[in-house]
Amino acid sequence: MALLQSPAIPVRKIHDGLELPAIGFGTYKVNGFAGVEVIKSALEVGYRLLDSAFNYENEGVVGKAIRESEVPREDIIVASKLPGRHHQYDQARVTIEESVARMGLDYIDLYLIHWPNPSQGQSVEAWQALVDAQKQGIVKHIGVSNFLPGHIDLLIRSTGVTSAVNQVELYPFFQQAGQRAYDQAHGIITEAWSPLGHANQMLKDPTSVRIAAMDNPEGRSFAQDPHWHEEA
Repeated sequence: MALLQSPAIPVRKIHDGLELPAIGFGTYKVNGFAGVEVIKSALEVGYRLLDSAFNYENEGVVGKAIRESEVPREDIIVASKLPGRHHQYDQARVTIEESVARMGLDYIDLYLIHWPNPSQGQSVEAWQALVDAQKQGIVKHIGVSNFLPGHIDLLIRSTGVTSAVNQVELYPFFQQAGQRAYDQAHGIITEAWSPLGHANQMLKDPTSVRIAAMDNPEGRSFAQDPHWHEEA
């Protein structure tokens, strides 16, 4: 199928050379062969950032869609995440390798620690595993998700390596100004998950509904869109 001519998505470039599209396609609950087709469709209409995670149990689906897509591999940024139960260094290294193998790709562009899990006290071990995987070349860029400033400070003090990305819950009713200011001061891209908020809040907001209706003659809600998702 021929690729559509889609509007260019703005790109943000940060300290380690990562060029991250400003809009990405989250794959939480996108599974199975049907999920492969959904992701291929997303690539066809112009998405170039695909977000997955070990815990989403769909890294194989994401990789299969990338391999079958007409979009060149080098034009796609694919991200995955390390689960909290695998923060111990050796477990983390094996999990990262499993993610790469499941996708069937030579490398993953962006790999994040999914949650800091401070009660475990192993986030530095997990981060060192990501640093070493980056040196090995099986991941190109590394970052974190749901980390507060103190969590990131600990990683920087312990390893001297600053995260490229911090993916956090962020939407108009939850703007996290302090976190965004910290990230910006440290050259970290703040990436939003659930950028439209939760279904019981944003999708019932009168302004959101009115905007959606302006270009929605069939009256479909966001929740009825097969590409709508919320990430865990």
